[in-house]
Amino acid sequence: MTLLQDKVIVLSGVGPGLGRALGEEAAKLGADLVLASRTERRLKKMAEVVRGHGRRALVVPTDITDEDQRAGLVEAAVAEFGTVDCLIHNAFGIPPMDPISTLSLDSLRAAQETNVFAPLRLSALFADALAETPQKVGGSIIMINSCVVHSSQPEYSGYKLSKGTLKHLASSLATEFGPRGIRVNSIAPSYIYEDVNKAYFDWLASEAGVTHQDIYDDKAASTDLLRLATPEEVARATLFYASDLASAVTGTMLNVDCGEFHDN
Repeated sequence: MTLLQDKVIVLSGVGPGLGRALGEEAAKLGADLVLASRTERRLKKMAEVVRGHGRRALVVPTDITDEDQRAGLVEAAVAEFGTVDCLIHNAFGIPPMDPISTLSLDSLRAAQETNVFAPLRLSALFADALAETPQKVGGSIIMINSCVVHSSQPEYSGYKLSKGTLKHLASSLATEFGPRGIRVNSIAPSYIYEDVNKAYFDWLASEAGVTHQDIYDDKAASTDLLRLATPEEVARATLFYASDLASAVTGTMLNVDCGEFHDN
């Protein structure tokens, strides 16, 4: 498939699970990748995967909460490829899972730095490159949000604060950048059935004295499809926004949750 043929995608947050799936699925669809996260070893492994699919990969170790390193990421991407077609914000931080009134301001600030301020500044810094893309449909920014924005459980409230803010940021940037031909959209996954959550389910099972499958079934029971999305499924839905098929789509948030939440 060549849905993203020769597009240049900057992927911020190349971790296990979704980050890895986003990089590989984008390469399968014909994209070249600029890979950014703090861990160079992980970036190099991802670059090998991208190159294994015949695409180019640029490794740029980056602390996205540092302004100088953010600017360096933009400079490196443009110097290597000359253009940028899409920026995907996948990096995230989670504050302690306790009621929000009990959380320290420092823990909330740390989550906001990664989940909100870094996407804001990276979007602003990449705007010129995205606006100058030679592709007819213009550039695209994709925020990886979370279905936590639909939840009111106390233990998720600190995370919801930052992801709710990110949702509003995406909407504001869609309006601000729209006249420059830049589209801004969000993806909201629920539980993704990948290694981190598999280990979490194992822990929940051991604490409750039940099996891993019992925990999976409990989490999946609230979905219409009675299952959880895989990283690859979430990645493919995300990359639709990067493609020319979404050329008239901006300011939206797509739930990728097997039907757990329905927008009214």
